[in-house]
Amino acid sequence: MRLGGVRSFALELARGPGGAYRGGERLSGRVLLEAAAPLRVRALEVAARGGAATHWLEGRSVGVNAVSCDFAAAETYLRRRQLLLRDTGETTTLPPGRHEFPFSFQLPPTLVTSFEGKHGSVRYCIKATLHRPWVPARRARKVFTVIEPVDINTPALLAPQAGAREKVARSWYSNRGLVSLSAKIDRKGYTPGEVIPVFAEIDNGSTRAVLPRAAVVQTQTFMARGARKQKRAVVASFSGEPVGPGRRALWQGRALRIPPVGPSILHCRVLHVDYSLKVCVDIPGTSKLLLELPLVIGTIPLHPFGSRSSSVGSHASFLLDWGLGALPEQPEAPPEYSEVVADEVAAGGQSSLPLPQVPDVSLEGPFLAYIREFRYRPPPLYSEEDPNPPPRATRPRCMTC
Repeated sequence: MRLGGVRSFALELARGPGGAYRGGERLSGRVLLEAAAPLRVRALEVAARGGAATHWLEGRSVGVNAVSCDFAAAETYLRRRQLLLRDTGETTTLPPGRHEFPFSFQLPPTLVTSFEGKHGSVRYCIKATLHRPWVPARRARKVFTVIEPVDINTPALLAPQAGAREKVARSWYSNRGLVSLSAKIDRKGYTPGEVIPVFAEIDNGSTRAVLPRAAVVQTQTFMARGARKQKRAVVASFSGEPVGPGRRALWQGRALRIPPVGPSILHCRVLHVDYSLKVCVDIPGTSKLLLELPLVIGTIPLHPFGSRSSSVGSHASFLLDWGLGALPEQPEAPPEYSEVVADEVAAGGQSSLPLPQVPDVSLEGPFLAYIREFRYRPPPLYSEEDPNPPPRATRPRCMTC
């Protein structure tokens, strides 16, 4: 009997290639091994690994020479190992055919969201290794995605964000006026697919037209050895209408939709992924006027009840501050009592308004309920003079009469 090789060696996860995991869940799957002939195996193990890593090069000059500085950092979040066939010092012979070896890992309670950037990444994978005597080890690898839950239903992320900036427009050392910008959004936390209503006021006191714009910007920050490297990208934007000289423009909730992007990464020591809403005004001949409001992109959307109700008051004051909401209008005067109730009630105690007649109710048609209408006598008309004055003899007299 000739001992043959491995026909196929693969790794499968229970959730398939598109499934995502989060901290505290179980990572389950199976190792698939197909042998063409009886197979001698020393050990079979599965290992799960995950972590963040950053790396970039920076060049600097030392005299006439150029020197490259290497910056690198790493952080481990997941390290699990499970033996499916233990190495006991003796080989195990598997018969020809297909073999399945299930495995299961308990993920740590907190994991950072998977991420791929220019100078760093957060990656998770699981690797199966087949050890055989006198033969190089056979390996299979599978990458899986982790999503860290970010709940935007917290007071900090439900609070409105606002700011104001101003800038003097100058041209050839001459003052051409003041340009001011103020902007506000109703909360700090959003999820992909939501619309950010942007409220802004642009006051152009200069002598030239200016152009306001708004954008959602993603900032990737990579850290290593005390140094930082940043990369910014615009994920959504829009442009407003030009504002003429001496004019003012008001955005009353301009819609800016968030595209499908990854959530914010805030709890990693080697890289961060932050978002912000940047409202800027392009001023000809002068650097642009920029206002930045922080954003957090989460994974748990806003609840229709519960935490959202706690922000109703702040949202109402937010609208009132910008003149976009109005206080309840002054209620109209109530109707005259005589318009609602008949002036007099008949001597027999019947109302002057006829009561509806109850028709014969048949089960074959719709069943209608009739409620008897009650009327009350109207109050006496108001007058400054007492309609029933006391007798003159008993009327009190003053000291001067």
